[in-house]
Amino acid sequence: MKYHILPLLLFIASVSAAQDSSDKKSLTISGYADFYYQYDLNNPSSKDRPGFLYNFKRHNEFNVNLAFLKAAYNEKRLRANLAFMTGTYPQYNLAAESSLMQHVFEANIGYAFSDKWSMDAGILPSHIGLETAISKDNWNLGRSILAENTPYYESGVKLNYIPNDKWSASVLVLNGWQNIKENNSRKAIGTQVQFKPNDKLLFNSSTFVGNEKPDSVKQTRLFHNFYAVYSSSKKINLAVLLDAGVENKKGWYGAALLLQYLCGQKISTAFRLEYYSDKKEALISANQPGGFQTTGLALNLDYTPVKNISFRAEARYLHSANAIFEKDGLAKKNNFSLLGIVAVVF
Repeated sequence: MKYHILPLLLFIASVSAAQDSSDKKSLTISGYADFYYQYDLNNPSSKDRPGFLYNFKRHNEFNVNLAFLKAAYNEKRLRANLAFMTGTYPQYNLAAESSLMQHVFEANIGYAFSDKWSMDAGILPSHIGLETAISKDNWNLGRSILAENTPYYESGVKLNYIPNDKWSASVLVLNGWQNIKENNSRKAIGTQVQFKPNDKLLFNSSTFVGNEKPDSVKQTRLFHNFYAVYSSSKKINLAVLLDAGVENKKGWYGAALLLQYLCGQKISTAFRLEYYSDKKEALISANQPGGFQTTGLALNLDYTPVKNISFRAEARYLHSANAIFEKDGLAKKNNFSLLGIVAVVF
């Protein structure tokens, strides 16, 4: 597998020089990489995992899912982030972007007008969903179907309002649904509201409204994401995820239940039960009567001997109402995979 690493090398050189000449308290250089091996017991001939999954994509192959180097600047009211990446995650998840922009993980600048109001602009992390592109930050190692089929990143302007410690809200004007480059003349609108009544509870509501087709088609996509996180103790965390959307009279929805147990400071485990329905194939093409209807189970075990290194392993089972998976060249309804990674933060 071939990666274009010149942008990453140029970035390393530029941020290293900048750090030598800048106030080190204002500029922070960091990095992340996760190395993985995955075995799909269906033994797909293409070596690729199912088309609706974008992380840890390759079967029976040692590879890099995501590696990035990031420069973050914070001083008084101004902030900025610039990060370049490589790996199979950008190769598959950013395939629609230009070859250069496929390596941009973040590129944004922000300004705080006051303690309550701020604005960010550029290529930003998505305002939708609990799971992120960074494996170490997720309870489960493999992403849920909900996360894999909603944006991981977005390009636009974000206005933030934090009135107090319990509430926060954002309004976004975006190029589109996980778009860096624009694909039509119309902009999308997003919102996010979070409510944290206490240290144990968090509620999130995120929306998206926009046209993802060319101007000649004009099909408005309406989408809502909700999740709630409950920490019953220092060891047990519970999360409920709900997605629902409609476009051109084609609706889809998904739900997931996540349970995390912290066995100690170094060992943790997590379980996920999920269901996703896209019967009219608005987002996921199944090419089957009844479209895409899939249930999933995932169980992982994590070991973090030091804060900079994590060892994670996961077993995942997927069952579809239709034969959408491939096994030795034949269509099957079931899929089982084993995944292991080493994640390094520096």
